[in-house]
Amino acid sequence: MAAPSAPTAGRVAGGARLSYRTAVLAHPGCSARLSIVVAEADTAQAWRSGDVPVLGTPRLIALCEEAACRAVAGTLGEGRTSVGVSVQFDHLAPVRIGTEVTAEATLEKVEGRRMVFTVTAADHAGLVGAGRVTRVVVEMAKFLAKAR
Repeated sequence: MAAPSAPTAGRVAGGARLSYRTAVLAHPGCSARLSIVVAEADTAQAWRSGDVPVLGTPRLIALCEEAACRAVAGTLGEGRTSVGVSVQFDHLAPVRIGTEVTAEATLEKVEGRRMVFTVTAADHAGLVGAGRVTRVVVEMAKFLAKAR
C-alpha cells in the first residue's frame, strides 16, 4: 500500500479537490449565540424596511450574520475574514421593543472557502426567524483591492 501523498495546491489530504482554493480551519458544529433587547434603532421603521415599530427583518438578519461571524471567530487565519454571499431567511413573528431576542448560528458545511450556517432567532415565546447564511473566506487585502 502506497503512503498517502501530501496535499497539493487545490487538494486536501486524500486528493479531494477544493472548490474555492483555500481550506478553512473552522469545522461543522462550530456555533455561537448572542442576544439583544430590541430598541427603537432595531425597528422596521428605523431600518426603513416597514412602517411598524417592531424588530425589522434587516436587523434580525444582521444579528444572525453576527452570530455566524462569532461562530468562526479566530479560525480563519491571519489577514482573513468572511463575507456574506447568500441569505435565505424566514421572519416568522413580530417582536416588540423591549423584548430580548437570541440569535444562534451553527456551521453546517464547509466546502473549501465556503461556509454554510443554519441560523435561528427566538424570543421568550418561541421561534422568531430561521434560515441559512452562506459566507466565503477572503484575504482582506485582496478583497479590498477589488472593491469598487
